[in-house]
Amino acid sequence: MPLIKLNKNNFFNNLDIIAKKTKTKDKIALVLKDNAYGHGLLEVASMAKEYGITKAVVRTYDEAKSVEDFFEYILILADTPKEKNDRFLYTINDLNHIKDFPSGTRVELKVDTLMHRNGVMLEEIKESLSIIKKQGLHLEAIFTHHRSADELTSEWYVQNETFQKVKQKVEELGLKNIRFHSANSASLVRTQDFNEDMVRVGIAAYGCLESHVYDAKEFKPVLSLLASQNSVRTLNKGARVGYSANYTLGCDAKVSNYDIGYADGFFRCLSSNYTTPQGFAQVGNISMDNASFLCDAKELLIFDDAKKIARDANTLAYEILTSLKASIKREVL
Repeated sequence: MPLIKLNKNNFFNNLDIIAKKTKTKDKIALVLKDNAYGHGLLEVASMAKEYGITKAVVRTYDEAKSVEDFFEYILILADTPKEKNDRFLYTINDLNHIKDFPSGTRVELKVDTLMHRNGVMLEEIKESLSIIKKQGLHLEAIFTHHRSADELTSEWYVQNETFQKVKQKVEELGLKNIRFHSANSASLVRTQDFNEDMVRVGIAAYGCLESHVYDAKEFKPVLSLLASQNSVRTLNKGARVGYSANYTLGCDAKVSNYDIGYADGFFRCLSSNYTTPQGFAQVGNISMDNASFLCDAKELLIFDDAKKIARDANTLAYEILTSLKASIKREVL
């Protein structure tokens, strides 16, 4: 089976950078959705607790239950409780869904400031707050999400200005003791003087943040993917490798097959178009559970920086990481 190694020193380095921006680790809410961006939910939760992180953001109730012993505060982004639950906070993503939350539920209201994906509109805030009160929900925070903080456009400024209007609206309506948060990883890095109640960080904590707008080189990738050799053979020039026989060796070479394929998250589109960090070329079509390389190493480092392999696959580091199967063993170093 393949193996994922998690570098705790790199993870802590990234959290140090984030804590310096927030001025305190108490404001850091680590995003753990989708198996902690492929890194392993329990493995990352354990490291985060060791560092001193007390807040987490997850996608579902099941994720929240899995890590409830690690964090004081857990926000669920995309689930609706079937009964009152005092332990977790739930996100209201739509005005029409407020009635689906049981009375007594702790909630946070998401506001759409330009993303146009989830959240109530600015003009719906007053009605939303009224329904929340009638429904007997406990509103604790209001937040939004940036869509272009990592791009050189005016949208980041527009969303910040719109969120300020949201805060003013809430203040005019007389609500007290409401927390506000909007910054994701990219927005935090761009912010010169962070002053919100919380930041939701995901990709920066995992060391794969990148942008042309700011320098993210201090963040270090946490995850490395390795594979073990299944077999090795010496093939002659002209031999063809793998399904469809569409790769032909240009010289005599040793070719090893490794226990990793697209079923594990090593994309088929990388076939004969990828070289490992150590300089070993992948050859032939990547199979469901196998991939061949021009080398004879017993253990092969497939990648140690999701940003780099993502460029070869013409996608994002997010997709590379979250495609890694949860069944792959994860080891904290």
